[in-house]
Amino acid sequence: MQDQHWQNLAQSLDYSIQNVINGERRPQALPANETDLLQKFSGRDGSLLYEFSPGTAAEADAAVANAREAFSDGRWNGLSLGQRSAILSKLADLVERDKDTFALYESLDVGKPITNALNTDLSIVISSLRSVGQQAMQLTSPSGADLGSFSYMRRKPIGVVAGIAGWNFPLTLAVSKVAPALIMGNCLVLKPSEFTSLSAQHLAVLAIEAGVPPGVFNVVHGDGKTVGDRLAHHPDVDLLAFVGSSATGKQLMISAGQSNMKRLILECGGKSPFLAFDDCADLDATAEEIVDNAFPNQGALCVAGTRLILQDSLRDKLLPLILEKAAAIKAADPLDPGTRFGALMSEAHMNKVLGYIDSGISEGAKLILGGKRVYPQNNDALTGGFYIEPTIFDGVDPAAKIAQEEIFGPVLSIFSFSDEAEAIALANNSDFGLAAYAATTNVARVQRLSESINAGNLMVYGSAKPRFGTVGIASDKQRQSGMGYSGGAEGLEAYTASTTVRLMT
Repeated sequence: MQDQHWQNLAQSLDYSIQNVINGERRPQALPANETDLLQKFSGRDGSLLYEFSPGTAAEADAAVANAREAFSDGRWNGLSLGQRSAILSKLADLVERDKDTFALYESLDVGKPITNALNTDLSIVISSLRSVGQQAMQLTSPSGADLGSFSYMRRKPIGVVAGIAGWNFPLTLAVSKVAPALIMGNCLVLKPSEFTSLSAQHLAVLAIEAGVPPGVFNVVHGDGKTVGDRLAHHPDVDLLAFVGSSATGKQLMISAGQSNMKRLILECGGKSPFLAFDDCADLDATAEEIVDNAFPNQGALCVAGTRLILQDSLRDKLLPLILEKAAAIKAADPLDPGTRFGALMSEAHMNKVLGYIDSGISEGAKLILGGKRVYPQNNDALTGGFYIEPTIFDGVDPAAKIAQEEIFGPVLSIFSFSDEAEAIALANNSDFGLAAYAATTNVARVQRLSESINAGNLMVYGSAKPRFGTVGIASDKQRQSGMGYSGGAEGLEAYTASTTVRLMT
C-alpha cells in the first residue's frame, strides 16, 4: 500500500535547479542548444525529474569571488565560535522542519528508500549540524615553554573552501563539507553532483534563513569538466574537499599542483573486505551484518563490504544463511515506507553495474544469487525504473574485475581462506584502503588485524547483538581511497591553517 503523503508531496515540490550565489537564487541561462541541458531521470520510474543548464566557469568564478569578499571583510569569521555554532544549530532546526522535503529529494534523486532517507540520512545531517560547534569548542592546540621562550600554535580559518560532493548521499556528503568548513570560519562554494542536484540549493537557502551571511555559503550546479575543473584550478580557492571516484581524485591532485597548490581532502573509492572467522559470535547475526554491509543504499556506498573473505571451516554453515537473507531483499518502490531496497540512480549507472555482472560471469566466477534487472513487486506501474536485484558471486578470482574495481552497486564477491595470514593477504589485495569489517571474538586477532589491514576504518563484530554508538574520532583514508581526515578533531583541524607563535622573553 502506497503512503499517499509522499505521493502528494512529490507532486507539490519545486524541482527547478538554480545556483545560490551571494545569498540569492540565480536562474541559470539556457544554453544555445537544448541538447546541452543536463537531464535527470528518476531511478524510481524513469521519468524526467528535472533538467537544467550546466553551470559555467564564469558562475564558479562569481561564487568564489563572493566567498573571498565575505571572508576578507570578516562577516563570518569575525563572529565568535559560539555565534557560528548557534547559527548552525538554527540551520539544523530548519532542516528538521523541512525534513520531509529533503527526504523526498534524496529518495527521488538517488533512488533510495524514503524511510532510509528520512530516518538515517536526515538524522546524521541534523546531528552533524548541531554537534559540530561543541566539537570545535573542545579543540586544543599544543604549547610549551623552555627557558625564556614560550611557544604556542594558533589555528585560524583557511579561507575559501570548495566542496565537491558525490551523488550517493547528496545531503549527507554536502553537510560533511559545509559543517566543518563553516564552523571553523571559512567561506564555501559547493558543487553538488550534477546527477543529484536537489538538496544542496535548498540547504543553502535555509542557511540564509538561519543567519549565515550572504556570500558565505554558495552553490554552483554543473558537471565536473566545467565547474569542478574551474574550482580545482581556481587560484583563490584555498582548500578543496572532494568525495567521488579515485580517477577524479587523481585529476584533482594534478589540478591543485598546476594552480596554487591548494590543500586537498579526498575521499575516493573503496572495495572493503569483510573477514568472517570461524570464531564469530553468532552465525545468524554474522550473516545479517554481512548482508547489511554488502547492499546498503543499493550498493552505492564507498565503505560497503563488497568482498566477503570467508573461512573454509565456516563456509557450509554461514553461506546458506547469507543467501537466505540476501534473497529476501526485494527491490521495491522507494516511496513506499516499507521498502528496504530501492532503485539505482540512473539508467547509465544501472547498465554499468550490469556490465560488471557480465564481466564476473565471463571471468569464471559462479553466480549464486541475482544478477538481473528487475522491477518493483509492490508497484506494477514502475516498469521504467532502474532496479537490480542483490547479486552474489562465489569462487571469484582475486584478480578479476569484480574483485578489484569499485562497482557501486549491489554485487558481493566471495573468497575463501584457511588461516589468518591468508585472510589478511586477500583483504589487502586491493588498491583501496577505506574500510574493513571483521567478525571475530578473538581480541588478539583484532589487534593484529588493525596493524596489518590497509584500511582507515576497521569495524569489528564481536558479539551476537552488537550495539552501535557514535564516538567522535577521525578516520583516515589509505592507498587510492584518498587522503586527509574526516570527522573528529582532526577533521575540523583540516579546515584550518596554523601559525606557530614563539615569544622570546
